[in-house]
Amino acid sequence: MRLKYLIHLSLIAICGLLATFLPEVPQTKVGGPINTGDTAWLLTASGLVLLMTPGLSFFYGGMVRKKNIISTMLQSMVALGVISVLWVAVGFSLCFGDSIGGIIGNPATFFMYRGVGMFTHPDFAPTIPFALFSLFQLKFAIITPALVTGAFAERVKFSSYLLFMALFCLFIYAPLAHMTWHPDGLLRNWGVLDFAGGTVVHISAGMAALAGSIYLGPRKDIKHDACHIPYVILGTGLLWFGWFGFNAGSSLAANETATLAFMNTNTASAVAMLTWMFLERLRGNKASALGACIGAVVGLVAITPGAGFVSIGAAILIGFITSIVSNCALALKAKTEIDDTLDVFPCHGLGGIVVMILTAVFAKDVGMIYGETKTFIYHILALVLVMVFGFVMSYGLYVICNFIQPMRVTQEEEDLGLDQSQHGERV
Repeated sequence: MRLKYLIHLSLIAICGLLATFLPEVPQTKVGGPINTGDTAWLLTASGLVLLMTPGLSFFYGGMVRKKNIISTMLQSMVALGVISVLWVAVGFSLCFGDSIGGIIGNPATFFMYRGVGMFTHPDFAPTIPFALFSLFQLKFAIITPALVTGAFAERVKFSSYLLFMALFCLFIYAPLAHMTWHPDGLLRNWGVLDFAGGTVVHISAGMAALAGSIYLGPRKDIKHDACHIPYVILGTGLLWFGWFGFNAGSSLAANETATLAFMNTNTASAVAMLTWMFLERLRGNKASALGACIGAVVGLVAITPGAGFVSIGAAILIGFITSIVSNCALALKAKTEIDDTLDVFPCHGLGGIVVMILTAVFAKDVGMIYGETKTFIYHILALVLVMVFGFVMSYGLYVICNFIQPMRVTQEEEDLGLDQSQHGERV
């Protein structure tokens, strides 16, 4: 056991040595001058997106039982470490390196960040330093596997999760990011619109969550016993705040598109929150703080792919429709035996699926309401492709990780709680 962790430490040291002693490679493509306003905004936006991961940590942590709160929160926070190192080594290259068939980037293109310089890049960052573009994209890669953790909370081994997270980033997130956001990417050339990650982040995380819920099976005691609702409220506030960087920052400039995305983000989340609360009252229940927070996050998910492509009126409809669909999906999920602990698939996965379709309906000039059908058809094709790819690949990764080391904790460890059994800590 100690040998395994000694190897892990050695790998980190090797990364540092490679980054230090490998010969420098100049940035191969250099664009125009740096725009200081755009650079200032993207530095801010990158910080906002990073803040979303601690926000998610509070959001998820407050929903689980007290004996699992530390474990659940750490599963989100540790992504800041794992994915950041992986990103420098090969992650950025796989996402944005020279395209291999429009599916994946060449891992050698920016290996150990060689060629990721402080100059602009005409294809990715025409007005900001290329390194800043890479750091902004890193924050998306960090939060995506963290989203998945809500599905198998309270029953996964920490070490096995670390392995799954790394493999998920390399074999699921990276191809989807490349296909969707790289100029030569398959989905991008189809005309698929994903302004800030509805497909790349939310559908991929949702399908991985569904696969994990099925593969790992239910907990011994399936119940929602939120230990700390104030944490959920705090997490929602941090997510809402950080989401402005997530969506508005995806304009990659301080311009009118960023303003539109900012406005749509706030509006859709507000509408979804109110819709969720009113649905609770319609069913004869009290308007709960937990429900209001879940509704707000569903609205943030809803507007992500179309934030810079749709009007404010469309944002209202998108938040309204997605909130209803996710709310009904939660009611239906309760009648199944699938134990998606924190409802990742109904909120993120299904939310991403619905809004991928709605974006093709409402997108300015190319949406269905403007008489165009091409975008809609390609969105449906891409949706089927991404759903199948995300589910099958995720299920395969669970099988591989479980073969290397069992993913589920033992029954005794689950009864004791993951805080004690996995980390030797307690609230």
